Amino acid sequence: MKELLIIAIGSAIVNNVVLSQFLGICPFLGVSKKVETASGMGGAVIFVITIASFITGLIYKGILARFKVEYLQTIVFILVIAALVQFVEMFLKKAMPSLYQALGVYLPLITTNCAVLGVALTNVQKEYTVFQGVINGVGTSVGFALAIVIMAGIREKIEYNDVSESFQGTPIVLITASLMAIAFFGFSGLI
Repeated sequence: MKELLIIAIGSAIVNNVVLSQFLGICPFLGVSKKVETASGMGGAVIFVITIASFITGLIYKGILARFKVEYLQTIVFILVIAALVQFVEMFLKKAMPSLYQALGVYLPLITTNCAVLGVALTNVQKEYTVFQGVINGVGTSVGFALAIVIMAGIREKIEYNDVSESFQGTPIVLITASLMAIAFFGFSGLI
């Protein structure tokens, strides 16, 4: 139990996928303008990474490793992730059309979000069991959601502040992201 807790906290906060590994930056910067949209993206990423961790773990352990075709892991993992994203996209289009419209082009970009593939590959690299891989996936995706929602909250507050003209737009967002990364670096001694 202690090992699973260390995996979860480590992947969510200490080794945050966005702020310390710099994976998934595109949706992090693109969708973090409003908290509502950011939380929707965070929820979609939690679902995709968690299910992808489970399915890719089963496929890797049950098929790829058994038949000694581990070299196919990247292609297989991308196909699994693409199928899951299509499922999420169809669900959101039917169940939550406003969120589907708000996420726009960033929803299909989850397929190419290197954070999702990075988790699947990390699970293989660290030789996690399927269950440990799912815990790592949940922790990583919760860390992504936490980072994107915090960033969205900060960006909403920045809109009401006076920012010098040279820092308006992307520069202030990148400075904010770097300050968040420094803040999360403070958790590095936790584990």
